[in-house]
Amino acid sequence: MSESKPGPLAGVRVVDLTAMVMGPYCTQIMADMGADVIKIEPPQGDDTRYVSVGPAPGMSGVFVNVNRGKRGVTLDLKSEAGRTALQALIERADVFIHSMRAAAIGRLGLSYAEVAAIKPDIVYTNCYGYSRRGPKRDLPAYDDTIQAACGLPSVQQQLTGEANYVGTIVADKVAGLTALYATMMALFHRERTGEGQEVEIGMFEAMASFMLVEHANGAMFDPPLGPAVYPRTVAPNRRPYRTSDGYVSALIYNDKHWAAFTDAVRPEWNSERYATLEGRARQIDTVYALLAETFAQRTTREWLDLLRELEIPASALSSPAALFDDPQLDAVGFFETVDSPHGPVRFPGVPTWFSRTPGGVAGPAPDLGAHTSEVLGELGLSWIESGVDGVATEPV
Repeated sequence: MSESKPGPLAGVRVVDLTAMVMGPYCTQIMADMGADVIKIEPPQGDDTRYVSVGPAPGMSGVFVNVNRGKRGVTLDLKSEAGRTALQALIERADVFIHSMRAAAIGRLGLSYAEVAAIKPDIVYTNCYGYSRRGPKRDLPAYDDTIQAACGLPSVQQQLTGEANYVGTIVADKVAGLTALYATMMALFHRERTGEGQEVEIGMFEAMASFMLVEHANGAMFDPPLGPAVYPRTVAPNRRPYRTSDGYVSALIYNDKHWAAFTDAVRPEWNSERYATLEGRARQIDTVYALLAETFAQRTTREWLDLLRELEIPASALSSPAALFDDPQLDAVGFFETVDSPHGPVRFPGVPTWFSRTPGGVAGPAPDLGAHTSEVLGELGLSWIESGVDGVATEPV
């Protein structure tokens, strides 16, 4: 058995057959929160091992981050030996999670019914591109295609005039977080009742829900009261304000903030036309344009000092690289440096805090098959590794 880890999920064992980012991001958080996550890979490994730079072949930065703290096992699930080992893992697991299409997981004999026959109280989580309950269930999906399908580039086009993806794999990550909370809810139900169950997350459905939080807007009502768009977020002038020496982001939004800003900077804007949030919302792009003209007249530092004095939300323009030196992140101990076989890794850490069961970066990401011997040994199946061409030999 692996060494016990701190965290609210200590003692939970997860059999992880996910790949790329959606599923691995979900299980990475579970590992940081104390779960024993056993990542099952085919002999060639998860494709994400090879998508970016890394300190060793098959250890790209993306893979290392979303698979940290997991135990890596390679199995050929089409072989007798692989199926024997996986069945033994399932017998001892609390969660089984995969990101294969329904037809593929079925061909392996790993449907919910088949897995639940091995472990009746298992929480079984499917991570799909599209829910299998709909006509698109068999379509392949990646982050870019799901962004397009849920309307995100269309919203960007309204904002900038050009249809673009956003500069992060938001669909993968939103779906991963959705898979996490769905799995946790099923585990909570099992703790209360002893019942396992099947959970399904479609990346498309997760992103549709995410996009429609604000963009459903007037289209929710019957009859519709307006288009499916939240006007403030697609106003062409909604962007960081250019100052005399850089940029600043500020949201002078509610009536209290507006009154404080105009009293200090532009008293003439204390007119009935702009006095209320409702009135400003009706002409939000005009408001953004007026603010843009004003912000150009002072330096970034001058604006930040004033806005913070007025308690108006504001920030200088930063970058992902600058986060590694951010004083707020440094003060809360956000980054954790972990030793790995390929040298130290400075991980972006756990963004949550628990008073009794704190989590933390669970450890380095595994090299391909790094824990196969260890895990099979715990199952009493070390003899499988002496098999030839994926076929198990008799125990020695």
